[in-house]
Amino acid sequence: MPKSKKESSAPKKKNPFWFYLILIIIPVLFFIVLEGALRIFGYGNDTKQWIEATEQKYILNPDLAFKYFSNVQKVPTSIEDVFDQKKKENAFRVFVLGGSSAAGYPFMPMGSFSRYIRKRSELAYPNSTIEVVNVSLTAVNSYTIRDLIPGILEHEPDLILIYAGHNEFYGALGVGSMESLGQSRDLINMLLYLKKYKTVELLTDAMTFIIGLFSGADESRRTGTLMARMAKEQYIPFNSDVYKLGLEQFEGNMRDVIQLIKAKNVPVIIGTLISNLKDQQPFISIKTENYPTASTVYNKAVAELKKGSSKNALDDFVFAKDLDALRFRAPDDINIILRKLSAELNTPVADIFGVFNNLSPDSVTGNNFMTDHLHPTLEGYQLIGKIFYDEMHRTNILPKTSVVVPFELQDSLTKANFMFTDLDSTIAQYRIKFLKNDWPFVDRRKSLPPNKLFTPKGYIDSLASKVVLDKITWVEAHREAASKYLAEGDLKSFQKHMDILIYQYPIIVEYYDYVANEFLKKEDFETAYKYCVRRDNVKPGAFSSKWIGIIELSRHNTEKAIKYLMHSLELKADDSQVLYNLAGAYVMKKDYESALNYVNKALAVDPQYRQALALKKQLDDALK
Repeated sequence: MPKSKKESSAPKKKNPFWFYLILIIIPVLFFIVLEGALRIFGYGNDTKQWIEATEQKYILNPDLAFKYFSNVQKVPTSIEDVFDQKKKENAFRVFVLGGSSAAGYPFMPMGSFSRYIRKRSELAYPNSTIEVVNVSLTAVNSYTIRDLIPGILEHEPDLILIYAGHNEFYGALGVGSMESLGQSRDLINMLLYLKKYKTVELLTDAMTFIIGLFSGADESRRTGTLMARMAKEQYIPFNSDVYKLGLEQFEGNMRDVIQLIKAKNVPVIIGTLISNLKDQQPFISIKTENYPTASTVYNKAVAELKKGSSKNALDDFVFAKDLDALRFRAPDDINIILRKLSAELNTPVADIFGVFNNLSPDSVTGNNFMTDHLHPTLEGYQLIGKIFYDEMHRTNILPKTSVVVPFELQDSLTKANFMFTDLDSTIAQYRIKFLKNDWPFVDRRKSLPPNKLFTPKGYIDSLASKVVLDKITWVEAHREAASKYLAEGDLKSFQKHMDILIYQYPIIVEYYDYVANEFLKKEDFETAYKYCVRRDNVKPGAFSSKWIGIIELSRHNTEKAIKYLMHSLELKADDSQVLYNLAGAYVMKKDYESALNYVNKALAVDPQYRQALALKKQLDDALK
């Protein structure tokens, strides 16, 4: 029977409030449960910014870069600088951010400009605890820097140094990168913030997997250098829409970075960028409607140089670089943005571009300071460190303790004491060789296999090639070299390689013990003493405390000897040598009863201890 007009026009019954509340709560609960389950089962990567290196030290999480890279199996890591979880009163703490140039490629970990700043500060301000923490990562850009800044600001920096911009187009999440989340800067930054949630990581992984199914396998994306693999949009013409998007992304992110830093009243210095202008021809020269080709302008620059017109040549070399459609070198617009932000936000600039060119032949930077298209030589990295340090000095952003080395002597002293070896130099040479064996330096089809690319002529060469080919680590290479020189009786070379390891990883106390023990075997007690003291300053140990005590006893510093020997005994109660030396210390104090007590304890541990038996007899006779 059809409904009456009255029945059909009757108002529908409204759902109660709790009905709509449940509709909202159910999906919220779903995501809460999903997030909890993903965390319980350990899904994905732990990408928190800092992890404990020791109970007292933090280090940048080596898995952090998984936050920015989804399409590579091996993500870049930092050069592993550590800093105190609780900042000391006399500490001078500097953080350094950027890409591979800031990290010191190809001289990593020892050759970065941050290591120059650290060494110079240590020499000039020995009464300060110097912490120069380099958190730069290969193939990242301003998105990563912006993401890292809040976590850095939580740790009371005294200064932040930034050298970045070369990776802006192809670096992770850039407008021309294989690792892309779109072109909306706000959306990308929001997604990076949300990636602390496992649910977001799951969704990102799912999207990456689905995109991978449709895009298909591409061998060029899995082999070769990281930056070569990252360059998805290989051609980015000058002043194109993608080019302009890259500049907008850089300016927006860097503005955010500087404003975040200044809001916390932390000093920041940004560096202008330098690259190989004179000796690196454009990678990709294409014809566009409004501009000449990059190669045409480059050739014009060469001609200007031959005529002796350095100023015109520099302008043309810079323009040729800007016209290069493969954006592995930052265009001059990046430096213009940095100077603009400096003026607007009252931020100091280290003029690296200007100083490098001024100190170069013909006033144009080339192979004199560059190993390749944009990575400096070791001398170049030290110069970048000096330029930053000069700006630190000009703006009075230096440790507060008294300086012990005059400013004008600091640079030469730093270079004379720079921590670097022939092995590090050879590794760097092989890294550059490996880099230039890949696109865009050569056609991938013409790349040489490792056995033809690397032809080691000696032991150091062999170690270096193994490091570059990932057969051994940098640490293992230096350990092997140290062991070889020790076996040959070359203590100086042994010590040099171990000093490198200690400078890189000052928290690994076993290194100090190892070196000290080898010098004790040679009865070089002064050298052994220095390593024991340095070890004890990091974390007191039974071995180091014992030998500090024994050597202090030989110097007739009785009270100091007793202090260290007692501390060694607290850590290892059954060391007969410590007990015997304690007995000797109390003999010096003419406390014969205490001396007899400790010599008896030594004999209880080792009844055949010849020196202890002789001392006991003397003490027994003296106390009769």
